[in-house]
Amino acid sequence: MHSLTCTPVSSPSHTPLKPNNNNPLLGSTWRPCPPLKRRACFTTRALLSSTKETVLKDFQERRALKIISGLHNFDKDNVASVVTAADKGGATHVDIACDPELVKLAISLTSCPVCVSSVDPATFPAAVEAGALMVEIGNYDSFYEKGVVFTPEQILILTKETRRLLPSIALSVTVPHTLSLPDQVKLAELLEQESVDIIQTEGGKCSNPTKSGILGLIEKATPTLAAAYSISRAVKIPVMCSSGLSAVTAPMAITAGAAGVGVGSAVNRLNDVVAMIAEVRSIANSLKTPFQICPATHEVEINRQ
Repeated sequence: MHSLTCTPVSSPSHTPLKPNNNNPLLGSTWRPCPPLKRRACFTTRALLSSTKETVLKDFQERRALKIISGLHNFDKDNVASVVTAADKGGATHVDIACDPELVKLAISLTSCPVCVSSVDPATFPAAVEAGALMVEIGNYDSFYEKGVVFTPEQILILTKETRRLLPSIALSVTVPHTLSLPDQVKLAELLEQESVDIIQTEGGKCSNPTKSGILGLIEKATPTLAAAYSISRAVKIPVMCSSGLSAVTAPMAITAGAAGVGVGSAVNRLNDVVAMIAEVRSIANSLKTPFQICPATHEVEINRQ
C-alpha cells in the first residue's frame, strides 16, 4: 500500500465561513463575548452543551446504532432509502457523505442526529451549517481499495484542524485497522487528549472469513471486535464498533465494551427499502439483549429473567 500524502492543513485555502447565527455548532460562534453580550454568550454555550449532550446520549447509555450510507455515496435515492430505513428501523443516528444537500435531505426524512463523514475538515462547516450535528473523520474503506492508508500523524492533524474549525461539534474519529492493536490503542489515547468525543473502530474489510453462515459472520467481525475490546479499556470516551457487523455480531460489540455499533454495507447494499428497514430492525432488536457491564472491571452480567 502507498501512504497518503497529507498536506499541512493549518492554513486552509478556502474562505472561512461567515458567522452563522442559525447553527451555534459552527466554530465562528465560539468566540470570547464582549461584556454587553455576556448573556447571549451564556445562552449560546448552554445551547451548544445541550445539543452535544443530546447527540451523545445514546452512546452514554451504551445503545447507539448508527447506520452508514457511505463516504462516497452521493446517490440521493440510495441515501434517502438508507436514512428512511434507519429512521423506521430503530437506529439512533445516521451517517452520510459530507454534502450540504444530502444533509438537508436526511434531516427532512429523520429526527435522528445526522453525522457526516469526510477526511477533509474544510468540508465539515458547510454540512454543519446545513444541519449536521456530528462529524466523523473516518470510513476509510474506500481509500484502502485505492491503496491509500492513513498514518496516526495524519489523523491527528485532521482531528486538530476539525477541532479548530468546529470546537463544539460532536466529533468521532476512526482508528485505522491497518495499525497494530497496540498502535490503535495509542492513537485512541492521543485522540482522547484532543477532545474527540467518540472513537470508532473498523476491520471488516480486512477480514476474509473461511466459513459460511453464522461462523463466517463472527469471523468477519473479529478485527473490529478485538479493537473495540482493547480501546474501550484504554480510554474513557465512548467507543463505536463498526465495519463488518451484523445482527449476529452487534451484541458482541456491546459486550466487548463498545457504547454503540455502526453498520454500513449490511444495510446500504440492499436494493429494497423494505429489506433495509427489516435489517436495521433486526440489528436494533439484537442490541436489546439485557445485560450489564461493570464500568470498573468491564465484566458482563447477563440478566436471565
